[in-house]
Amino acid sequence: MDFHKNIFINCPFDDEYLPLLKPLLFTIKKLGFKPRISLERNDSGEVRLHKIKELIESSKYSIHDLSRTKAKKVGEYFRQNMPFELGLDLGCRDYKTGSLHKQKKILILEEEKYSTQKALSDLSFADCKCHKGDSEELVYEVRNWFAENGMKKVPSASSIWDDYNIFYADLFEEKEKEGFKAKDINRLPITEFMSYIDEKIK
Repeated sequence: MDFHKNIFINCPFDDEYLPLLKPLLFTIKKLGFKPRISLERNDSGEVRLHKIKELIESSKYSIHDLSRTKAKKVGEYFRQNMPFELGLDLGCRDYKTGSLHKQKKILILEEEKYSTQKALSDLSFADCKCHKGDSEELVYEVRNWFAENGMKKVPSASSIWDDYNIFYADLFEEKEKEGFKAKDINRLPITEFMSYIDEKIK
């Protein structure tokens, strides 16, 4: 795997987050990078922590969405996996010996501005990007982050967003002709979804 092209994705994996995850994956692939996400392989016998560490160590870039740092209703626990994996990533960059991991670049996303700093005061230094729970806004933030980190000739966020919507409409049309219902298409495994992206943006 190419360290300089890999991007570790740390985000919620529930149905509510899928409208954000799908354009995020498309944007990464559209810009010529490879998303590394724990859903890329599903082996119940594999220790999850070992898999997460491997994905982090093999990726120059990381995107951590900490949108779920606050419970939304009484009795609900907030998600601690995402802050934990961010901590592993920061540790990898700061404590790993050798120059390769010192090159790591990290993007922290949040849904509500300054929510991450309120929940994790140790991140008061961090320049987090806020997507407001909006898929198009997420595409803008991710695209601009790459431009800010030296990527040349980055296509506009609006063109990436338009391409994603065309891709998704085409995917729906193709799969419906094959007998898939909307529920089937919306719940395609992430590995299968990413393979369709690869087919369309070659």
